[in-house]
Amino acid sequence: MISTSDRLIAFLEEHSMEFLHNWRSNIVISEQDLYKEEVLQNGLRMFHLVKRAIKNPLTEEEIQALAYKTAQERVEANVNISEFVYNVNVGKSEVIKWVSRSGIEWTELQPYLEDINALFDRFSYLAVKQYTDIRDKQLQEKELYIDQTHKERLTILGQMSSSFVHEFRNPLTSIIGFTKLLQHDYPDLPYLDIMQHELDQLNYRIAQFLHVSRKEIIESKREEINLSAMFKELLEFLYPSLLAGDVSTTLEVDESLIISGNKDELRQVFLNLIMNSIDALQIEKGERLIRIRSVLQASTLHLSISNNGPRIQQETINAIFEPFYTTKELGTGIGLFICKKLIEKHGGEITCYSTDEKTAFTIKLPLRSSVTTIPK
Repeated sequence: MISTSDRLIAFLEEHSMEFLHNWRSNIVISEQDLYKEEVLQNGLRMFHLVKRAIKNPLTEEEIQALAYKTAQERVEANVNISEFVYNVNVGKSEVIKWVSRSGIEWTELQPYLEDINALFDRFSYLAVKQYTDIRDKQLQEKELYIDQTHKERLTILGQMSSSFVHEFRNPLTSIIGFTKLLQHDYPDLPYLDIMQHELDQLNYRIAQFLHVSRKEIIESKREEINLSAMFKELLEFLYPSLLAGDVSTTLEVDESLIISGNKDELRQVFLNLIMNSIDALQIEKGERLIRIRSVLQASTLHLSISNNGPRIQQETINAIFEPFYTTKELGTGIGLFICKKLIEKHGGEITCYSTDEKTAFTIKLPLRSSVTTIPK
C-alpha cells in the first residue's frame, strides 16, 4: 500500500511544471537584480525541500544552507528584502494550493500542511535574519571607515593648523611688542588702544588653536584665584567689546570666593563664554544683558554665565561642545570644545541650557579639593 507521503510527493511532482509556472508568473523580480536567474533556481530548490520535508523531517542545517545562500544573494543584488519575503509567501501559497488539490483526505493532509508552513516560516526567518546581520555588519564597517577617515583628516588639519598658527604668531608677537612701545612713547596717539585690544583678541584666538593642537602631558600649575577679581579683570579687558555691542553686565560672585586651578586656563574658559554671549546678543533688540552668578551647593561651586539672547535649539546644544562644530559664519568651532576639556581637567563639568528668556552655561567645580572660601 502506498503511503500518504508518497502519494502527496507523486502528485506534486506530476504537477511541478504547473506549480513552478504559476509561481514564476506571480513573483516580483527587479530588472536590475544580479541574481535574476538564481531566484528561479532557488524556488526550485525550495520545492525540492518541501518534497523532502513531506517524506522526512529536515535538519536545521538543511534549511539554513539555502536560507543563507539566498540572503547573501539578496544583499549583493541590493534589492529590497520585502521582494524576497513576498516571493516566499507566493511560493508557500502555491504549494499549499496544490497540496489541497491532491485528493487526499483533509485529516491526512493536516500534519503535512503544518510541516510545510513551519518549513517556509523557518526558511523566511533564517534568511531575513542573515540578510539583516550582513547589512548591519556592512554598515558598521562603513561607519568605522568614515570615522577613521574623519580622524585622519582631523589629524592632518590639526597639524596644518598648528604649523600655520606657529608661523603666524611670530610676526604677531612683534606687532604687539611694537604697539606697546608706541603706547609708551606716544601715549596720546589715537586708536592705539583699539589696535592693542584687537591684537590681544587675535592672540587669544591663536592661543585657542595652539591649545587644541597640543597634547596635555604635564600637569599645569595650580594656584589660588580670587574668582570675583578675575571676572572684574575680564570685564575690564572686554569693555571695548561690551561698549560696542551695547551690552550690560551684572556680576554676582562672592568677593571672598577663592578657587584653586590654573589661572590662564580658567581665564580662557570664562573669556570664551563671555565673548560668545556678546556675539549672541548682537541680534537681540532691546536690553542686552550678561549675568555672571556663583552659588555654593554642598561641596560644589555652581557658576553660571547667562545672557538674554536668542534661544539655542536642543539639537544644537547636543553638539555644541563637539570639536569644529559652530553656528557662526566665521567661527572655528573649537572654543567650547576647549572650555569643556579645561573644566573637565579641573574635575568639573560644563553644561548648557536655553529657553526663550535666557541661555546659560553652567560650570560645576568640586569644592573639596579645588575651591575654598575665606571667612569674612
